[in-house]
Amino acid sequence: MRVIVCGAGQVGSTIARHLATEGIDVTVVDISPELARRADESYDVRGMVGHAAHPEVLERAGAQDADMLIAVTRSDEVNMVACQVAYSLFNVRRRIARVRHHGYLEPIWKGLYASDQLPIDVIISPEVEVANGIVRRLKTPGAFDTVALADGRVHLLGVHCNTGGCSLIGQRMKELSRAGGSGIVVGVIVRDGQAFVPRAEDRVQQGDDVYVITETDRVDRVMAFLGHEEQVARRIVIVGGGNVGLNLATRIARHAPYVSLKVVEHSRERAEYISRELRMPPW
Repeated sequence: MRVIVCGAGQVGSTIARHLATEGIDVTVVDISPELARRADESYDVRGMVGHAAHPEVLERAGAQDADMLIAVTRSDEVNMVACQVAYSLFNVRRRIARVRHHGYLEPIWKGLYASDQLPIDVIISPEVEVANGIVRRLKTPGAFDTVALADGRVHLLGVHCNTGGCSLIGQRMKELSRAGGSGIVVGVIVRDGQAFVPRAEDRVQQGDDVYVITETDRVDRVMAFLGHEEQVARRIVIVGGGNVGLNLATRIARHAPYVSLKVVEHSRERAEYISRELRMPPW
């Protein structure tokens, strides 16, 4: 398999390193000679200098024989055009782009990435993922991780069993229903840094981290059963109005209108821009 990674920054170099360890033929393209050289010397990949969206650069990178292009430069527009060039001129089968600006990520514009428009198969946005992770923590403050599954019908919850109030402690898995844990499936227990799938005779110990699955409408009751009844935040201050801060503020304003939200930003121009985006008065 041959992969072209456009961008040799932190994201691009990390992707290239992981792909190379799997024996994949990787070429990294970056406009910076220093970053391209560093990628070439540090990992088992080929580093080359060039503008990732230029056809002749992608041709030199081997796009005509590539199976995938991953565009993760600092510029959304360069990433988008690189995917378009890879598709239109070289028929690269899979195209992944990093897109940071939230304006490109609004659901109403998703048609932009259709195969007959901007042919991007997968969009990745680390900033959005960070914001989404924080929003999930805000919705379930007692859990260290939470993921909606099956179109939101069930939730996977990661919970610390570090207090005596956790009703799982000391219970055998096969006895959960009788102990009041009906509707809970314990998928994984993490103990002393080691994860394992519990069997019927296994018990949860104090200090364990557990991952449980339950129906969405039972999340509050399950969290109480696990000894966590922390209150959902009603007043939130976000310090920093960069991509992560703005994405987080946008999601809170959209999905939790009951929250009193303030964003602190050093740049007056950026603060005014955020105020317009969120339709809230600047400080």
